Amino acid sequence: MSEYLVVTGLSGAGRSTTAATLEDLGWFVIDNMPSALISKVSELVDGTGSEMERVAFVVGRGGGDVDDVLPAVDALAAGRSRVRILFLDAPDDVLVRRFEGTRRRHPQAARGVVDSIADERRLLGPLRDRADLVIDTGDLNVNQLRTRLIEVFGAEEHAGAMQASFVSFGFKYGVPLDVDLLFDCRFLPNPYWDEALRHLSGLEPEVREYVLDRPETRRFLDMLDELLAMLLPAYAKEGKSYLTVAMGCTGGRHRSVVLAEELARRLDAHGLAATVFHRDVDR
Repeated sequence: MSEYLVVTGLSGAGRSTTAATLEDLGWFVIDNMPSALISKVSELVDGTGSEMERVAFVVGRGGGDVDDVLPAVDALAAGRSRVRILFLDAPDDVLVRRFEGTRRRHPQAARGVVDSIADERRLLGPLRDRADLVIDTGDLNVNQLRTRLIEVFGAEEHAGAMQASFVSFGFKYGVPLDVDLLFDCRFLPNPYWDEALRHLSGLEPEVREYVLDRPETRRFLDMLDELLAMLLPAYAKEGKSYLTVAMGCTGGRHRSVVLAEELARRLDAHGLAATVFHRDVDR
């Protein structure tokens, strides 16, 4: 049975980049797909002789026929296909800047860009509520979004299992909006105040040793490990496809990076799919 992904979200939030990235990863992508045709296309994909295993429908441009998307998703799922919804979001001010920078006309075509974004956000609200994964692209450039998508959709060895993603970030750059769980690492000793470590990141062994070689760090990680061991099976039982866990420190370069890497390593040791994305490590 084929695997389906419905890609939707606000105009300007990165649907074109997402479509191109999925194509590079081997997905069969149909852009600007009329929702009413999803079931027809799925019949061809699931038909005898079809070699398409992963199909992505990019829908919801400017609102359009979004009312038909959820019934189409439910129909696919009823046929025992694996169907997921990816929603791309971004803050209003970021979307406004993107439209002003490209001078493109917003597809919703209301009184102005701000009103158009508000209308589209309202129309797409039910899809966002049902999304398996929401990616906030407000703080991501094109390359960072591509990296995030590759981490989530590039691996095939865990297909069918719930995927966990650990995101490190800096509170000084804002809290990510597209996460399920968030933990504050700022209570841990900060390598930034060691001049020999300040210019390094949490990906360097010296910083990793500094952070992990603390009793409070080890206890914190053990408690998180125990918490996730309880939560992950419960989330999977409820049908959740993705779990995004954010680890935050002041600048997003040291403590949060180390802890995100370590938690992903621990989950991998338990045989669970885990990816890592460092949002602010290069700032």
